[in-house]
Amino acid sequence: MRIPRIYQKVELNVASEFELTPEASHYISKVLRLTVDSPITLFNGNNYIYQAKIIEIKNKSVKVHVNQSEYKNVESNLQIHLGQVISRGDKMDLTIQKAVELGVTSIYPLTSARCGVKLDQSRLKKKLLHWTKIAISACEQSGRNFVPKIHEVTSVNEWVNDSFSGAKICLEPSSSQTIKSLMIDQNLRLLIGPEGGFNDDEINLFQKSNFSNIILGKRILRTETAGFAAISALQTLYGDF
Repeated sequence: MRIPRIYQKVELNVASEFELTPEASHYISKVLRLTVDSPITLFNGNNYIYQAKIIEIKNKSVKVHVNQSEYKNVESNLQIHLGQVISRGDKMDLTIQKAVELGVTSIYPLTSARCGVKLDQSRLKKKLLHWTKIAISACEQSGRNFVPKIHEVTSVNEWVNDSFSGAKICLEPSSSQTIKSLMIDQNLRLLIGPEGGFNDDEINLFQKSNFSNIILGKRILRTETAGFAAISALQTLYGDF
């Protein structure tokens, strides 16, 4: 039987006992319907896994005992920091889920001139919590023991002007340069635009900020497809694929 993996944002120590969060307790007891003595695997983002077993189940709480720990780093040697202009509907959810599964190090939700999503501060906070939960769930599923950070929403103009020591790449259909032609080190920023693309002022700004414009073949990809394709290509050429 596959042992469930559960993320807990707490310090984990061998021989310790503690109650899982209410959300995790509900999932363990009501969804998976595990019982006392069932094994589970815990992680908290420090690249360790902690083998534990359930020692008590009450109405809305599950208590576990941590038996042992093991350092298990499954991260790629290539650190990809994804800047993704926010897309409509559940497309952004899908982008975050798959980007985490494919091994990105961090994700920056961005706004741009042609971004079709307008959110006030209250909705932005809710979105960030929602996206963080998606990232955690993707780590639980994919076996990652490090949780990529979902950063605060910022404008693409501010993001490209941030100080960054590493390669900087922007997907731009008008470019003739491909990923294979680049010299990539182990740390890079990848910029994916909105459904309507970037405008001329933004493209000029990216060039001044030393971004390399690249193309993924002769076809124009949807914003939610472009990220998957670019990350996969980068991991294949320079990472651990």
